[in-house]
Amino acid sequence: MLQDKIKQYTEEINQFQAAALADVEAFRLKFLVSKGIVKGLFEEFKSASAEDKRVLGKVLNEFKQLAEQKFAELQAPFESASANQKQAQEGDLTLPGNGFQLGSRHPLSLVRKEIVEIFKKLGFVVSEGPEIEDDWHNFSALNFPPEHPARDMQDTFFVEKKDENNIALRTHTSSVQVRMMEMGKPPFRAIMPGRVYRNEAISARAHCFFHQVEGLYVDENVSFADLKQTLYHFVQELYGEGTKVRFRPSYFPFTEPSAEMDISCTICKGEGCQLCKQSGWVEILGCGMVDPNVLENCGIDSKKYSGFAFGMGIERVTNLKYVIRDLRLFSENDVRFLSQFETELI
Repeated sequence: MLQDKIKQYTEEINQFQAAALADVEAFRLKFLVSKGIVKGLFEEFKSASAEDKRVLGKVLNEFKQLAEQKFAELQAPFESASANQKQAQEGDLTLPGNGFQLGSRHPLSLVRKEIVEIFKKLGFVVSEGPEIEDDWHNFSALNFPPEHPARDMQDTFFVEKKDENNIALRTHTSSVQVRMMEMGKPPFRAIMPGRVYRNEAISARAHCFFHQVEGLYVDENVSFADLKQTLYHFVQELYGEGTKVRFRPSYFPFTEPSAEMDISCTICKGEGCQLCKQSGWVEILGCGMVDPNVLENCGIDSKKYSGFAFGMGIERVTNLKYVIRDLRLFSENDVRFLSQFETELI
C-alpha cells in the first residue's frame, strides 16, 4: 500500500548519512529527480480512491518536504567546505597584494645596450636593416668575388636561389652599411646591431644564428689611427682601464688594410688560461679601412672620402664579460641561467 511505502521511505531518509558529496548526489537522484521515489509516489497517488486521497494527501506532502529538507541538510556541510576552500585559494582580499617579481634582461641585451651607449658617446647613431637580403647588399657590393666560399650553401642559408641575385638570410650586418651609403651622403658614423645567420653545426662554440654589432665611419681624411683610437676607447670603457689591445694583420674582402683586434684575457689577466689557450690574448673583432671598391659600389667618391669599419660578435664579448663558456645557453631560455642576471638590470 502507498501508506506503507511512505513509512518505509521516511525511515530510510531519516537514517541516511552522507560521507562525501557523491552520497548527497546519490540521495538526490534516488528521491528528488523527475523519475525518483517522490515523483513516483505522487503518480501512484493519482490512482488512489477519493477516500484514501483525503488521508494520504497531507502525508505525501509532508514526505516530499522531508526529502527536500534532508537533501538541504546533507548538502550544507559540503557547500561550506567548498566556500572555505575557495576563499583559501583566493586569499584574503582585504590584505595588501603581493608585488610582482621583476624579471631580468638577457645577457646579450645587456651587453648590446652597453656597446650602443659607449659608441653613442662618440657620436655614432644606431642603424638597422632587413634580416633577409639580396646578393648585392650581402655580398657583391662588399667586394665578395663570385667564387668566395661565404656564398656557398655550407656557410649561407639561401631563401631563394636565382641566376643573378640570390636571396638569403644575411650573414653579417655589413649589408646595413651598404644600404646606408647608397641612400645618403657622407659623413656617416653609425653602428649596426642585429642578428645574423650562418649555416654551421650548433655546439658550445658555434651556432647557426648569433648577434653582431658592426660600425662604420666615412668622412674626409679618416685614417687607420682614427680606427685604432676609437676601438681602444671602446675596450677601456667595456672591460675597464688597463685592458691591453693589439692589432694583427688580416684579410676581409670589404676592408683594406684589414686587422683583427685582440684584448688581454679578462679571465686570467694575460697570464694564460683555457679560454685564451694559454696565450693571454683573446680576439674580439675584425676591422679595417673601407675598401675603395666598396665606396665606389655605393656611389661614394673614394678619392675624396675614406672610412673605417669594424664588426664584433656580441656573444664573444658577452662570454668574456660574464665568463659564459657555452653559446647554446644564450638561446635555450633556461631560467636558472637567466636569473643570474637579475642584478644587472639597467
